[in-house]
Amino acid sequence: MNNIPEPVNNHAPKSQTMIKFESVCLSLQGKEILTNFDLTILKNEKVLIQGKSGIGKTTLFKLLLGFGTIDKGKVIFNGCKISKAHITGIREQIFYLSQDIDLRDGIINNLINEILKANSISYKNDKLNELLTFLDLNIGILEQNVKDLSGGERQRVGLLICFLLDRPVWLFDEPTSALDDVMKKKIVDFILDQEKTIIIISHDSVWKKNRNIKIERWE
Repeated sequence: MNNIPEPVNNHAPKSQTMIKFESVCLSLQGKEILTNFDLTILKNEKVLIQGKSGIGKTTLFKLLLGFGTIDKGKVIFNGCKISKAHITGIREQIFYLSQDIDLRDGIINNLINEILKANSISYKNDKLNELLTFLDLNIGILEQNVKDLSGGERQRVGLLICFLLDRPVWLFDEPTSALDDVMKKKIVDFILDQEKTIIIISHDSVWKKNRNIKIERWE
């Protein structure tokens, strides 16, 4: 995989760096995934990552979350090298919405309450109702089971949980693939207006207003 240039911001202090991949090498089952991979993402920067399937895009997210060990190099999050000693605190700062929208089965309202309670977060019903309306979700969906949701509903429930948790870093893997054009625009405009560090993996053209990183492997 080729090196990726850092953002043009020569005057930005080092304290603004949120995520840094430094000369990262990784092979899985004899297959080279990352080779001397470099990428710096600043605090509150919005980055779109694109590339062919199997090129290693989702691997970047997994490494940030501490799932997997690199062969060489460093992965740094907010000045802290990702390791077993620090990973719990790092994960508490990240929301990851996978392409499969990996939500545990159960009643949605119970699931949301359990997640927020585990993160010591309380919210007012007005805030929840506001987000449900924004995401075009009927309040009755809270009493449904996750397994009964359509793809688009699962995606929006995942985003609802993201917005309620309000973590400083958001990782999205194809977050708008099951949404119609009107909802896509609403979601994109809302997300890009947030003061968050956000990395999006998507082939959807609605995201292309971001810093666009094209990932390719050296042949």
